[in-house]
Amino acid sequence: MLLLRVARPRLGRVATSSILRPRARNISPANGSPTASSSSKAARFIAVASIVSAPCLWWLLTPRDEAPRLSNPPAEHLVVEPGPSEEEVTHMLSKEAYSFRVRGVAGVSRYDGTQLAACNPCEDRFTHGRFPSPWDDGNEWMAWGVFDGHAGWQTADLLAKQLVSFVRHCLGQARPNPTVRGAMSDEVVQHAIKKGFVDLDHAILKTAADVAQSKEPLPDKVKKLALAYAGSCALLSIYDPATSTLHVACTGDSRAVLGQKGDDGKWQTIPLSVDQTGENKEEVARLSKEHPGEQNIVKGGRVLGMMVSRAFGDCRWKWPLELQRDFVHRFYGTAPLTPRYDFQTPPYLTAEPVVTSIKLDPRKPSFLIMATDGMWFTVSSQQAVGLVGKWVDSMQAAFGEGASTAPEPTYEPFDFSHFFSKGVNWKFAEGRTTVRDKNVAVHLVRNALGGNHHELVSGRLAFTAPSARRVRDDMTVQVVLFNT
Repeated sequence: MLLLRVARPRLGRVATSSILRPRARNISPANGSPTASSSSKAARFIAVASIVSAPCLWWLLTPRDEAPRLSNPPAEHLVVEPGPSEEEVTHMLSKEAYSFRVRGVAGVSRYDGTQLAACNPCEDRFTHGRFPSPWDDGNEWMAWGVFDGHAGWQTADLLAKQLVSFVRHCLGQARPNPTVRGAMSDEVVQHAIKKGFVDLDHAILKTAADVAQSKEPLPDKVKKLALAYAGSCALLSIYDPATSTLHVACTGDSRAVLGQKGDDGKWQTIPLSVDQTGENKEEVARLSKEHPGEQNIVKGGRVLGMMVSRAFGDCRWKWPLELQRDFVHRFYGTAPLTPRYDFQTPPYLTAEPVVTSIKLDPRKPSFLIMATDGMWFTVSSQQAVGLVGKWVDSMQAAFGEGASTAPEPTYEPFDFSHFFSKGVNWKFAEGRTTVRDKNVAVHLVRNALGGNHHELVSGRLAFTAPSARRVRDDMTVQVVLFNT
Protein backbone atom coordinates (compact mmCIF):
# COMPACT_ATOMS: atom_id res chain seq x y z
CA MET A 1 0.00 0.00 0.00
CA LEU A 2 2.91 2.36 0.59
CA LEU A 3 3.98 2.00 -3.03
CA LEU A 4 0.52 2.90 -4.23
CA ARG A 5 0.42 6.02 -2.13
CA VAL A 6 3.85 7.14 -3.30
CA ALA A 7 3.31 6.29 -6.94
CA ARG A 8 0.02 8.03 -7.61
CA PRO A 9 1.17 11.66 -7.55
CA ARG A 10 4.07 10.86 -9.89
CA LEU A 11 2.05 9.35 -12.72
CA GLY A 12 1.32 12.62 -14.42
CA ARG A 13 5.00 13.56 -14.54
CA VAL A 14 6.35 10.36 -16.14
CA ALA A 15 6.38 10.01 -19.92
CA THR A 16 5.53 6.51 -21.09
CA SER A 17 7.87 6.71 -24.07
CA SER A 18 10.90 7.43 -21.88
CA ILE A 19 10.31 4.12 -20.11
CA LEU A 20 9.52 1.91 -23.05
CA ARG A 21 12.07 2.92 -25.67
CA PRO A 22 15.36 2.12 -23.97
CA ARG A 23 13.97 -1.14 -22.61
CA ALA A 24 12.59 -2.16 -25.99
CA ARG A 25 16.06 -1.84 -27.53
CA ASN A 26 17.49 -4.18 -24.92
CA ILE A 27 15.10 -7.05 -25.74
CA SER A 28 16.95 -9.88 -27.49
CA PRO A 29 15.69 -13.17 -28.92
CA ALA A 30 15.39 -15.98 -26.40
CA ASN A 31 17.82 -18.19 -28.32
CA GLY A 32 20.28 -15.34 -29.07
CA SER A 33 19.88 -15.83 -32.81
CA PRO A 34 19.77 -12.77 -35.07
CA THR A 35 17.18 -14.63 -37.13
CA ALA A 36 14.54 -14.77 -34.41
CA SER A 37 11.11 -13.89 -35.71
CA SER A 38 9.89 -10.33 -35.55
CA SER A 39 6.66 -11.60 -33.98
CA SER A 40 8.63 -12.97 -31.03
CA LYS A 41 10.30 -9.59 -30.59
CA ALA A 42 6.93 -7.87 -30.69
CA ALA A 43 5.46 -10.24 -28.13
CA ARG A 44 8.35 -9.61 -25.75
CA PHE A 45 8.07 -5.87 -26.27
CA ILE A 46 4.37 -5.97 -25.42
CA ALA A 47 5.00 -8.10 -22.32
CA VAL A 48 7.61 -5.76 -20.91
CA ALA A 49 5.54 -2.72 -21.84
CA SER A 50 2.59 -4.18 -19.94
CA ILE A 51 4.71 -4.76 -16.84
CA VAL A 52 6.42 -1.41 -16.65
CA SER A 53 3.26 0.50 -17.47
CA ALA A 54 1.56 -0.88 -14.34
CA PRO A 55 1.03 2.19 -12.10
CA CYS A 56 2.68 0.79 -8.97
CA LEU A 57 5.81 -0.29 -10.90
CA TRP A 58 6.64 3.03 -12.54
CA TRP A 59 8.03 4.35 -9.29
CA LEU A 60 10.25 1.27 -9.00
CA LEU A 61 11.61 1.30 -12.56
CA THR A 62 11.97 5.01 -13.32
CA PRO A 63 14.44 7.13 -11.33
CA ARG A 64 13.55 10.72 -10.65
CA ASP A 65 15.60 13.42 -12.33
CA GLU A 66 17.01 14.85 -9.13
CA ALA A 67 16.99 14.10 -5.39
CA PRO A 68 15.08 16.60 -3.21
CA ARG A 69 17.09 19.39 -1.61
CA LEU A 70 17.12 19.53 2.19
CA SER A 71 17.97 23.20 2.58
CA ASN A 72 15.53 24.50 5.19
CA PRO A 73 17.24 26.50 7.95
CA PRO A 74 16.81 25.27 11.53
CA ALA A 75 13.59 26.52 13.09
CA GLU A 76 14.00 28.86 16.03
CA HIS A 77 10.67 27.67 17.39
CA LEU A 78 9.18 24.31 16.43
CA VAL A 79 5.67 24.54 15.04
CA VAL A 80 3.53 21.76 16.51
CA GLU A 81 -0.14 21.24 15.75
CA PRO A 82 -2.26 22.20 18.79
CA GLY A 83 -4.68 19.85 20.49
CA PRO A 84 -8.30 19.60 19.39
CA SER A 85 -10.45 22.69 19.84
CA GLU A 86 -14.05 22.38 21.04
CA GLU A 87 -15.24 22.35 17.42
CA GLU A 88 -12.65 19.72 16.49
CA VAL A 89 -13.66 17.60 19.49
CA THR A 90 -17.26 17.61 18.25
CA HIS A 91 -16.07 16.68 14.78
CA MET A 92 -13.98 13.77 16.10
CA LEU A 93 -16.84 12.46 18.23
CA SER A 94 -19.33 12.80 15.37
CA LYS A 95 -17.16 11.69 12.46
CA GLU A 96 -18.52 8.11 12.45
CA ALA A 97 -21.97 8.97 13.80
CA TYR A 98 -25.24 7.96 12.17
CA SER A 99 -28.92 8.40 12.97
CA PHE A 100 -32.01 6.77 11.44
CA ARG A 101 -35.71 7.37 11.91
CA VAL A 102 -37.62 4.11 11.55
CA ARG A 103 -40.97 3.78 9.81
CA GLY A 104 -42.97 0.61 9.30
CA VAL A 105 -41.56 -1.29 12.28
CA ALA A 106 -44.01 -0.99 15.16
CA GLY A 107 -42.45 0.35 18.34
CA VAL A 108 -39.09 1.52 16.96
CA SER A 109 -38.90 5.31 16.69
CA ARG A 110 -35.24 6.00 15.92
CA TYR A 111 -31.72 4.81 16.58
CA ASP A 112 -28.35 6.57 16.78
CA GLY A 113 -24.80 5.27 16.79
CA THR A 114 -21.19 6.34 16.73
CA GLN A 115 -17.68 4.93 16.98
CA LEU A 116 -14.48 6.44 18.34
CA ALA A 117 -11.22 4.64 17.65
CA ALA A 118 -8.24 4.37 19.97
CA CYS A 119 -6.47 1.63 17.99
CA ASN A 120 -5.30 2.05 14.42
CA PRO A 121 -7.13 0.45 12.77
CA CYS A 122 -10.10 0.39 15.10
CA GLU A 123 -10.78 -3.16 16.26
CA ASP A 124 -14.51 -2.57 16.89
CA ARG A 125 -17.19 -3.15 14.28
CA PHE A 126 -20.98 -2.73 14.23
CA THR A 127 -24.10 -3.54 12.23
CA HIS A 128 -27.68 -2.26 12.17
CA GLY A 129 -30.81 -2.35 10.04
CA ARG A 130 -33.98 -4.24 9.20
CA PHE A 131 -34.39 -7.69 7.69
CA PRO A 132 -37.33 -9.91 6.61
CA SER A 133 -39.00 -11.89 9.35
CA PRO A 134 -37.35 -15.33 9.58
CA TRP A 135 -40.80 -16.86 9.36
CA ASP A 136 -41.76 -15.03 6.15
CA ASP A 137 -44.93 -13.59 7.68
CA GLY A 138 -44.61 -10.25 5.91
CA ASN A 139 -43.17 -8.41 8.90
CA GLU A 140 -39.74 -6.85 9.12
CA TRP A 141 -37.51 -7.35 12.13
CA MET A 142 -34.63 -5.16 13.21
CA ALA A 143 -31.12 -5.92 14.45
CA TRP A 144 -28.34 -3.93 16.07
CA GLY A 145 -24.92 -5.30 16.90
CA VAL A 146 -21.57 -4.17 18.30
CA PHE A 147 -18.46 -6.33 18.04
CA ASP A 148 -15.37 -5.67 20.13
CA GLY A 149 -12.35 -7.23 18.44
CA HIS A 150 -9.06 -8.11 20.10
CA ALA A 151 -5.71 -9.30 18.74
CA GLY A 152 -6.87 -7.78 15.47
CA TRP A 153 -10.02 -6.53 13.72
CA GLN A 154 -10.58 -9.49 11.41
CA THR A 155 -12.99 -11.56 13.50
CA ALA A 156 -15.11 -8.55 14.44
CA ASP A 157 -15.30 -7.54 10.79
CA LEU A 158 -16.60 -10.97 9.81
CA LEU A 159 -19.22 -10.89 12.57
CA ALA A 160 -20.52 -7.54 11.34
CA LYS A 161 -21.04 -9.06 7.90
CA GLN A 162 -22.24 -12.57 8.75
CA LEU A 163 -23.70 -12.96 12.25
CA VAL A 164 -27.21 -11.66 11.49
CA SER A 165 -27.42 -13.97 8.46
CA PHE A 166 -26.41 -17.01 10.52
CA VAL A 167 -28.92 -16.14 13.25
CA ARG A 168 -31.75 -15.49 10.80
CA HIS A 169 -31.06 -18.83 9.09
CA CYS A 170 -31.30 -20.68 12.40
CA LEU A 171 -34.47 -18.78 13.34
CA GLY A 172 -35.98 -19.80 10.01
CA GLN A 173 -35.34 -23.46 10.85
CA ALA A 174 -36.83 -23.19 14.35
CA ARG A 175 -40.00 -25.09 15.15
CA PRO A 176 -42.62 -23.82 17.60
CA ASN A 177 -43.06 -25.39 20.99
CA PRO A 178 -46.25 -27.50 20.77
CA THR A 179 -47.21 -26.44 24.31
CA VAL A 180 -47.29 -22.75 23.34
CA ARG A 181 -50.00 -21.43 21.06
CA GLY A 182 -49.38 -18.82 18.40
CA ALA A 183 -45.94 -17.26 18.08
CA MET A 184 -42.66 -18.94 18.83
CA SER A 185 -41.82 -19.12 22.52
CA ASP A 186 -38.90 -17.12 23.83
CA GLU A 187 -37.07 -20.37 24.60
CA VAL A 188 -37.25 -21.49 20.97
CA VAL A 189 -36.00 -18.12 19.72
CA GLN A 190 -33.17 -18.08 22.26
CA HIS A 191 -32.07 -21.57 21.26
CA ALA A 192 -31.99 -20.57 17.58
CA ILE A 193 -29.95 -17.44 18.32
CA LYS A 194 -27.45 -19.47 20.32
CA LYS A 195 -27.15 -21.96 17.48
CA GLY A 196 -26.47 -19.16 14.99
CA PHE A 197 -23.62 -17.86 17.16
CA VAL A 198 -22.08 -21.29 17.69
CA ASP A 199 -22.44 -22.28 14.02
CA LEU A 200 -20.60 -19.17 12.86
CA ASP A 201 -17.77 -19.68 15.33
CA HIS A 202 -17.49 -23.31 14.25
CA ALA A 203 -17.28 -22.15 10.63
CA ILE A 204 -14.48 -19.70 11.51
CA LEU A 205 -12.41 -22.36 13.26
CA LYS A 206 -13.08 -25.10 10.69
CA THR A 207 -12.28 -22.84 7.74
CA ALA A 208 -8.95 -21.91 9.30
CA ALA A 209 -8.08 -25.51 10.16
CA ASP A 210 -9.04 -26.77 6.69
CA VAL A 211 -7.16 -24.07 4.81
CA ALA A 212 -4.02 -24.70 6.85
CA GLN A 213 -4.01 -28.28 5.54
CA SER A 214 -4.85 -27.26 1.96
CA LYS A 215 -2.61 -26.47 -0.99
CA GLU A 216 -3.69 -22.83 -1.14
CA PRO A 217 -0.90 -20.22 -1.42
CA LEU A 218 0.69 -19.19 1.86
CA PRO A 219 -0.64 -15.60 1.76
CA ASP A 220 -4.21 -16.92 1.43
CA LYS A 221 -3.65 -19.28 4.35
CA VAL A 222 -2.34 -16.52 6.55
CA LYS A 223 -5.33 -14.28 5.78
CA LYS A 224 -7.85 -17.00 6.60
CA LEU A 225 -5.98 -18.09 9.71
CA ALA A 226 -6.17 -14.49 10.97
CA LEU A 227 -9.95 -14.87 11.37
CA ALA A 228 -9.38 -17.65 13.89
CA TYR A 229 -6.31 -16.27 15.67
CA ALA A 230 -7.96 -12.88 16.26
CA GLY A 231 -11.05 -12.77 18.42
CA SER A 232 -14.14 -10.72 19.15
CA CYS A 233 -16.93 -10.23 21.63
CA ALA A 234 -20.43 -9.96 20.18
CA LEU A 235 -23.54 -8.16 21.39
CA LEU A 236 -26.55 -8.60 19.12
CA SER A 237 -30.10 -7.33 19.72
CA ILE A 238 -33.00 -8.54 17.60
CA TYR A 239 -36.46 -6.97 17.76
CA ASP A 240 -39.64 -8.79 16.75
CA PRO A 241 -42.36 -6.14 16.22
CA ALA A 242 -45.16 -8.73 16.02
CA THR A 243 -44.67 -9.56 19.69
CA SER A 244 -42.86 -6.35 20.76
CA THR A 245 -40.08 -8.60 22.03
CA LEU A 246 -36.43 -7.64 22.22
CA HIS A 247 -33.91 -10.51 22.28
CA VAL A 248 -30.38 -9.60 23.40
CA ALA A 249 -27.53 -12.07 22.90
CA CYS A 250 -24.19 -11.43 24.62
CA THR A 251 -20.86 -13.18 24.07
CA GLY A 252 -18.12 -11.36 26.00
CA ASP A 253 -18.09 -8.09 27.91
CA SER A 254 -19.94 -5.64 25.68
CA ARG A 255 -23.08 -4.63 27.52
CA ALA A 256 -26.75 -3.91 26.87
CA VAL A 257 -29.09 -2.06 29.21
CA LEU A 258 -32.68 -0.89 28.85
CA GLY A 259 -33.97 2.43 30.14
CA GLN A 260 -37.74 2.50 30.70
CA LYS A 261 -39.87 5.35 31.94
CA GLY A 262 -41.80 4.44 35.06
CA ASP A 263 -45.20 5.67 36.18
CA ASP A 264 -43.41 8.23 38.33
CA GLY A 265 -41.73 9.74 35.26
CA LYS A 266 -38.28 8.48 36.24
CA TRP A 267 -36.08 6.34 34.02
CA GLN A 268 -35.59 2.82 35.35
CA THR A 269 -32.48 0.74 34.59
CA ILE A 270 -33.04 -2.85 33.39
CA PRO A 271 -29.86 -4.89 32.70
CA LEU A 272 -30.10 -7.02 29.56
CA SER A 273 -26.65 -8.64 29.71
CA VAL A 274 -23.96 -9.59 32.20
CA ASP A 275 -20.25 -9.12 31.49
CA GLN A 276 -18.71 -12.52 30.80
CA THR A 277 -15.21 -12.24 32.21
CA GLY A 278 -12.92 -14.01 34.65
CA GLU A 279 -14.45 -11.82 37.38
CA ASN A 280 -17.93 -13.27 36.82
CA LYS A 281 -18.42 -15.95 39.51
CA GLU A 282 -20.92 -17.88 37.40
CA GLU A 283 -18.45 -18.05 34.52
CA VAL A 284 -15.65 -19.17 36.85
CA ALA A 285 -17.92 -21.92 38.20
CA ARG A 286 -18.82 -23.02 34.67
CA LEU A 287 -15.16 -23.30 33.66
CA SER A 288 -14.29 -25.21 36.83
CA LYS A 289 -17.09 -27.69 36.12
CA GLU A 290 -16.00 -28.15 32.50
CA HIS A 291 -12.31 -28.62 33.44
CA PRO A 292 -12.23 -30.46 36.78
CA GLY A 293 -8.90 -30.56 38.53
CA GLU A 294 -7.39 -27.60 36.66
CA GLN A 295 -6.67 -25.00 39.33
CA ASN A 296 -5.00 -22.33 37.21
CA ILE A 297 -7.66 -21.53 34.63
CA VAL A 298 -8.77 -18.23 36.19
CA LYS A 299 -6.23 -15.95 37.84
CA GLY A 300 -6.46 -12.24 38.44
CA GLY A 301 -9.88 -12.10 36.74
CA ARG A 302 -8.49 -13.58 33.51
CA VAL A 303 -9.09 -16.90 31.78
CA LEU A 304 -5.59 -18.18 31.01
CA GLY A 305 -4.58 -14.61 30.26
CA MET A 306 -7.81 -13.67 28.44
CA MET A 307 -10.09 -11.03 29.97
CA VAL A 308 -13.32 -12.50 28.58
CA SER A 309 -14.65 -16.01 29.16
CA ARG A 310 -16.68 -16.12 25.93
CA ALA A 311 -15.62 -14.94 22.49
CA PHE A 312 -15.57 -15.72 18.78
CA GLY A 313 -12.31 -16.88 17.20
CA ASP A 314 -9.41 -17.05 19.69
CA CYS A 315 -8.47 -20.50 18.39
CA ARG A 316 -5.53 -20.74 20.81
CA TRP A 317 -8.07 -21.18 23.61
CA LYS A 318 -10.14 -23.68 21.62
CA TRP A 319 -8.16 -25.94 19.27
CA PRO A 320 -6.58 -29.21 20.47
CA LEU A 321 -2.99 -28.69 21.58
CA GLU A 322 -1.57 -31.10 19.02
CA LEU A 323 -3.17 -29.17 16.16
CA GLN A 324 -1.92 -25.88 17.59
CA ARG A 325 1.65 -27.12 17.92
CA ASP A 326 1.60 -28.13 14.27
CA PHE A 327 0.31 -24.69 13.21
CA VAL A 328 2.83 -22.85 15.35
CA HIS A 329 5.64 -24.82 13.78
CA ARG A 330 4.39 -24.30 10.22
CA PHE A 331 3.26 -20.69 10.37
CA TYR A 332 4.91 -18.99 13.33
CA GLY A 333 8.28 -20.67 13.79
CA THR A 334 9.22 -22.95 16.67
CA ALA A 335 8.16 -20.73 19.58
CA PRO A 336 6.14 -22.51 22.30
CA LEU A 337 2.39 -22.34 21.96
CA THR A 338 1.51 -20.94 25.38
CA PRO A 339 4.69 -19.91 27.17
CA ARG A 340 2.92 -18.36 30.19
CA TYR A 341 -0.28 -20.34 30.68
CA ASP A 342 -1.15 -23.89 31.70
CA PHE A 343 -3.25 -25.07 28.75
CA GLN A 344 -4.35 -28.68 29.26
CA THR A 345 -7.82 -29.43 27.90
CA PRO A 346 -9.10 -26.80 25.44
CA PRO A 347 -11.60 -25.43 24.62
CA TYR A 348 -11.64 -22.89 27.43
CA LEU A 349 -13.64 -20.21 25.60
CA THR A 350 -17.01 -20.53 23.89
CA ALA A 351 -18.95 -18.29 21.51
CA GLU A 352 -22.31 -19.45 22.87
CA PRO A 353 -24.16 -16.34 24.07
CA VAL A 354 -26.39 -15.74 27.04
CA VAL A 355 -29.72 -14.58 25.58
CA THR A 356 -32.20 -12.34 27.40
CA SER A 357 -35.72 -11.68 26.09
CA ILE A 358 -37.97 -8.83 27.22
CA LYS A 359 -41.39 -7.73 26.02
CA LEU A 360 -41.59 -3.96 25.66
CA ASP A 361 -44.67 -2.14 26.89
CA PRO A 362 -45.88 0.12 24.03
CA ARG A 363 -47.38 2.50 26.58
CA LYS A 364 -43.99 3.23 28.15
CA PRO A 365 -41.18 5.07 26.38
CA SER A 366 -37.94 3.10 26.54
CA PHE A 367 -34.49 2.95 25.00
CA LEU A 368 -31.80 0.33 24.47
CA ILE A 369 -28.13 1.18 25.06
CA MET A 370 -25.51 -1.12 23.53
CA ALA A 371 -21.79 -0.42 23.83
CA THR A 372 -18.40 -2.08 23.78
CA ASP A 373 -16.44 -2.11 27.00
CA GLY A 374 -14.53 1.06 26.09
CA MET A 375 -17.54 3.06 27.27
CA TRP A 376 -18.37 0.88 30.26
CA PHE A 377 -14.88 1.44 31.68
CA THR A 378 -15.97 4.97 32.59
CA VAL A 379 -19.79 4.85 32.83
CA SER A 380 -22.00 2.50 34.85
CA SER A 381 -25.27 1.12 33.50
CA GLN A 382 -27.31 3.39 35.78
CA GLN A 383 -25.26 6.43 34.76
CA ALA A 384 -25.70 5.63 31.07
CA VAL A 385 -29.47 5.36 31.49
CA GLY A 386 -29.46 8.65 33.39
CA LEU A 387 -27.50 10.34 30.62
CA VAL A 388 -29.76 9.10 27.82
CA GLY A 389 -32.87 9.87 29.88
CA LYS A 390 -31.62 13.42 30.42
CA TRP A 391 -30.95 13.73 26.66
CA VAL A 392 -34.45 12.48 25.77
CA ASP A 393 -36.10 14.83 28.24
CA SER A 394 -33.95 17.75 27.07
CA MET A 395 -34.67 17.14 23.40
CA GLN A 396 -38.38 16.81 24.02
CA ALA A 397 -38.41 20.00 26.07
CA ALA A 398 -36.57 21.87 23.33
CA PHE A 399 -38.68 20.28 20.54
CA GLY A 400 -35.48 18.97 19.00
CA GLU A 401 -33.95 22.41 18.64
CA GLY A 402 -30.56 21.61 20.17
CA ALA A 403 -28.35 21.63 23.21
CA SER A 404 -28.82 22.79 26.75
CA THR A 405 -28.49 26.54 27.29
CA ALA A 406 -27.35 26.25 30.90
CA PRO A 407 -23.91 27.82 31.50
CA GLU A 408 -21.10 25.32 31.87
CA PRO A 409 -18.42 25.54 34.56
CA THR A 410 -14.80 26.50 34.07
CA TYR A 411 -11.93 24.38 35.35
CA GLU A 412 -8.40 24.91 36.52
CA PRO A 413 -5.55 23.88 34.17
CA PHE A 414 -5.42 20.10 34.08
CA ASP A 415 -3.00 17.27 33.47
CA PHE A 416 -3.38 13.54 33.87
CA SER A 417 -1.45 13.42 37.16
CA HIS A 418 -4.51 15.09 38.69
CA PHE A 419 -6.32 11.76 38.45
CA PHE A 420 -4.13 10.57 41.29
CA SER A 421 -2.96 13.65 43.20
CA LYS A 422 -5.94 15.99 43.18
CA GLY A 423 -8.89 13.64 43.34
CA VAL A 424 -10.12 14.25 39.76
CA ASN A 425 -12.28 11.27 38.80
CA TRP A 426 -11.19 9.74 35.49
CA LYS A 427 -14.58 8.06 35.26
CA PHE A 428 -17.91 9.77 34.61
CA ALA A 429 -18.78 12.50 37.11
CA GLU A 430 -22.32 13.80 37.44
CA GLY A 431 -21.11 17.39 37.76
CA ARG A 432 -19.48 17.25 34.32
CA THR A 433 -22.72 16.26 32.53
CA THR A 434 -23.48 18.22 29.40
CA VAL A 435 -26.26 18.00 26.79
CA ARG A 436 -25.09 19.54 23.54
CA ASP A 437 -25.23 16.80 20.87
CA LYS A 438 -28.22 15.95 18.71
CA ASN A 439 -26.96 12.38 18.34
CA VAL A 440 -27.57 10.54 21.62
CA ALA A 441 -24.71 8.06 21.06
CA VAL A 442 -22.29 10.98 20.62
CA HIS A 443 -23.80 12.48 23.77
CA LEU A 444 -22.91 9.31 25.68
CA VAL A 445 -19.34 9.16 24.40
CA ARG A 446 -18.69 12.84 25.14
CA ASN A 447 -19.87 12.47 28.73
CA ALA A 448 -17.93 9.24 29.16
CA LEU A 449 -14.75 11.12 28.22
CA GLY A 450 -15.29 14.15 30.46
CA GLY A 451 -18.51 15.95 29.50
CA ASN A 452 -18.24 19.71 29.97
CA HIS A 453 -14.56 19.49 31.04
CA HIS A 454 -13.18 20.42 27.62
CA GLU A 455 -9.52 20.13 28.55
CA LEU A 456 -10.05 16.60 29.85
CA VAL A 457 -11.99 15.49 26.73
CA SER A 458 -9.60 17.21 24.33
CA GLY A 459 -6.60 15.81 26.19
CA ARG A 460 -7.90 12.29 25.83
CA LEU A 461 -8.57 12.81 22.13
CA ALA A 462 -5.15 14.40 21.55
CA PHE A 463 -3.54 11.00 22.10
CA THR A 464 -3.25 8.91 18.95
CA ALA A 465 -2.56 5.20 18.49
CA PRO A 466 -0.88 3.35 20.06
CA SER A 467 -0.57 5.62 23.14
CA ALA A 468 -4.31 6.46 23.04
CA ARG A 469 -4.99 3.10 24.68
CA ARG A 470 -3.53 4.51 27.91
CA VAL A 471 -6.41 6.95 28.33
CA ARG A 472 -9.28 5.36 26.40
CA ASP A 473 -10.29 2.31 24.40
CA ASP A 474 -12.16 1.84 21.13
CA MET A 475 -15.77 2.88 21.78
CA THR A 476 -18.76 1.75 19.76
CA VAL A 477 -22.21 2.84 20.96
CA GLN A 478 -25.75 2.34 19.69
CA VAL A 479 -28.94 3.72 21.25
CA VAL A 480 -32.40 2.63 20.08
CA LEU A 481 -35.47 4.66 21.04
CA PHE A 482 -38.75 2.75 21.44
CA ASN A 483 -42.20 4.31 21.66
CA THR A 484 -40.85 7.84 22.12
